[in-house]
Amino acid sequence: MEKLQYLCWLALDKSAVDRRELFLNEVTPALLALAPRGLSMQIDDDASDVPVPLPAPADEPQPGALVSIWLDRYDDRAPYEEVLRSNSESIAGYIVTESLYTDYGGNQWSTPRDWENGERSPGVVMVTLLRKPAQMADEDWFAHWHDVQSPVSEAMQPRTCYRRNSIARSITPDAPELRGIVEEAWPSPEHITDPALFYNAGTPEEINANLTVMLGSVTAFLDLNELRSFTTSEYLIL
Repeated sequence: MEKLQYLCWLALDKSAVDRRELFLNEVTPALLALAPRGLSMQIDDDASDVPVPLPAPADEPQPGALVSIWLDRYDDRAPYEEVLRSNSESIAGYIVTESLYTDYGGNQWSTPRDWENGERSPGVVMVTLLRKPAQMADEDWFAHWHDVQSPVSEAMQPRTCYRRNSIARSITPDAPELRGIVEEAWPSPEHITDPALFYNAGTPEEINANLTVMLGSVTAFLDLNELRSFTTSEYLIL
């Protein structure tokens, strides 16, 4: 089985409510009719209007959704891509390998999943797109992401779910050159916007200490000028 992920850019006149209704009421039924093995969506909708720590340039369009589709083989992706293209301004698709680093209920910040397929997951999910610096070897980059950054952030931050998607290759023309897609679930919008909650720190000194550790780890394998994130509502559909 193969996991495919598609970033979807939508028309600028689509409101946050429009985005949710489009992907849940039109795109989801059309994709389910094709009988995928699995389907989930991260939608930038009205329930996830949260500023990210490092905003993108104001004139740079950001994706409105991340759609994950599981198929027996990626060769059968064409009808799925047609559904996404017909409902988006543009799409970028990737084959990925998923590491479920922390699932719901896997730490003290959440209980095991108890909501039905298709219901909105609690909290807010921040999707982050990772680009590998050109001068860094693949093995060094993945080693730092997996062996350093993941445990550092897990020990420090109150995430309820953390999925690492390592990109094997792009499968659509002109897809941005990414090496990873991260899905991080947070208990509330405030856990993203409040530094004390984001870094699980009780004092300004603890915030600064944790920020220093985090920045040291992140800048060891990423260029902050190329880091892009957007906040979403998560729908685990199938």
